[in-house]
Amino acid sequence: MVVDLFRSRATLEAEILTLRQQINVLRRTAPTKHAFRTIDRLIFVGLYWLFPKVRDALAIVKPETVVRWHRAGFRSYWRWRSRPRGGWPTVPLDIRKLIREMSIANPLWGAPRIHGELLKLGIEIGQTSVAKYMTRRRGPPSQGWKTFLRNHADGIVAMDLFVVPTISFRLLYGLLIMGHGRRQILWFGVTSHPSAEWIANQLVEACGWEQTPRYLIRDRDGAYGEVFIRRLRSMGIRDRPTSPRSPWQNGYAERLIGSIRRECLDYVVVFGERHLRHVLLSYMNYYNETRTHLSLDKDAPLSRTVQRAGRILRLPILGGLHHQYVRI
Repeated sequence: MVVDLFRSRATLEAEILTLRQQINVLRRTAPTKHAFRTIDRLIFVGLYWLFPKVRDALAIVKPETVVRWHRAGFRSYWRWRSRPRGGWPTVPLDIRKLIREMSIANPLWGAPRIHGELLKLGIEIGQTSVAKYMTRRRGPPSQGWKTFLRNHADGIVAMDLFVVPTISFRLLYGLLIMGHGRRQILWFGVTSHPSAEWIANQLVEACGWEQTPRYLIRDRDGAYGEVFIRRLRSMGIRDRPTSPRSPWQNGYAERLIGSIRRECLDYVVVFGERHLRHVLLSYMNYYNETRTHLSLDKDAPLSRTVQRAGRILRLPILGGLHHQYVRI
């Protein structure tokens, strides 16, 4: 190339014509597809970058090919410039396996629940990281009522009835009594014929031996009769029935009943009263002592201690429907 700078124009043009004719002869006899080395591609791309008009002189390669090579080199260059250079520390392999195991063993759990369990095991990890490594599967109260509940949560209990079908299509009634302070289940009652006297006795069993709550939230079901009202007044509890067709006013109890169905009763065939009572009591122990809650900062109603040392052990609850993770 340096020598060509001192040669005459006529000599260069004659040499160019000679080379072009030789290329035409080779094109007639050579195979259709040519193999190019990396250095060949770099030379073509470099010449195209310095002198774009040289594409008109290309004979053994199409101009579109040179442009494609140039774009591929451009992508490779910026891929190299954008390579990862550090960041947040990666999650250890054993923790990722534990998250996947938890999500597989507990298909009803979401990222918040698994994150709460990991915090109780002394594993500091973000909830978004938990959601990343999980196995993939396919109307709020008014401000005035929420303020009332927040200011009086420790002195409020809520109760509600729910229906459970048995294996023989017989209907059983479950009575739920819960405290608003720590969302703790205080009592479960089971009967086939709920009456005002039976409900009053259940309330005494739930609250009679401990500090009596100040308020009781319930709906306007006809089962809460005059006997039940008199029992409330004798215990010094102020009755607060919700408005008609307003289940949101007893939102904590309604939400808890939904959790009981989604996490327990929807996966169990009930044989009778005794079986239902056993299942509900097992779920009550799990709910109060093990299950983490968003409203309690990922803690259980009966606060759990954080375990940081020991081997992680999985304990089945309700026959493996849920699990408790502890360190031993």
